Amino acid sequence: MSLQDKVRNNEELSRYELTVADSTALVTYDMREGKIALTHTEVPGEMSGQGVGSALAKGALDDIRAKGLKVLPICTFIEAFIKRHPEYQDLVG
Repeated sequence: MSLQDKVRNNEELSRYELTVADSTALVTYDMREGKIALTHTEVPGEMSGQGVGSALAKGALDDIRAKGLKVLPICTFIEAFIKRHPEYQDLVG
């Protein structure tokens, strides 16, 4: 199972999470006019440099696509990720 496959949507806390060992990376969101606004990405220092942020972004964006939603990339990390990965640019609404 890849890291991106381990991303889960914690709807109760309005965030996508990726837990590895005892650390959790997350991207928070809220709904705005029928779109999902990705507002903040946080990757703990011990997870840095291991592709966790990219896996988290891919997992979240894949889930959003599967739900038929559009994205407002407010978080600068997510915005930059989408710019580097044109396969996700159609999600920006």
